[in-house]
Amino acid sequence: MSLLSDGFGSAGPLLAPPLANVPLASVTIDLNKTVLLQMVIFAVLIVVLKPLLFDPILKVFALREEKTDGARERARKLQLKAGDLLTRYEKELERINHAAAVERDKARTETAKLEAEILNEAREVTQRVEREGRERIQHEVTQLRTELQKQSGSMAREIAGRVLGREVTG
Repeated sequence: MSLLSDGFGSAGPLLAPPLANVPLASVTIDLNKTVLLQMVIFAVLIVVLKPLLFDPILKVFALREEKTDGARERARKLQLKAGDLLTRYEKELERINHAAAVERDKARTETAKLEAEILNEAREVTQRVEREGRERIQHEVTQLRTELQKQSGSMAREIAGRVLGREVTG
C-alpha cells in the first residue's frame, strides 16, 4: 500500500489542498451593505478612538522616549564627568605620591644625618670615657708603684724574716 493512497484503492494524494482543482477566476467577492457598514464602523472607531486612545498612548510613548533619551544623555554626561574626575583624581594622587616620596627621601636624609651625629657624639663620649679611665688607671698604677717602692724595703725585711724565721735588720 502506498503512502500517498487513501487506503480505499484510489491513488489520489491524502494531503491534497481543498481548492487545488478550482481555478482562480472562479472566486468572487460580494461587496454588499455589510462591507460598507463595517467600513463605516471602522472609520467611526478611528475617529472616536484617536483622541481617546491613540493620541494619549502616542504621547506616553513619546514621553517615555524623551525621558529615555534624556536619561541616556544625563548618563553620558555623568560618565564624562566621572572620567574627568577620575583623571583629576589620578593626577592629584600621582602628585601627592611624588610629594610624599620627596618628603620621605628628605626625612631619610635628615634621619641618616641625625644618626651620624648621634653616633659621632657617642663615639666621642666613649673615647673620652675610655681615655679618662686609662688616665685614672695609669695614675693609680703610678701611685701604687710609688707606694710599693716605699714599702718594698720593709716588706722585703718582713718576708726575709718569715722565710729565715728571725728578724732581719738593716
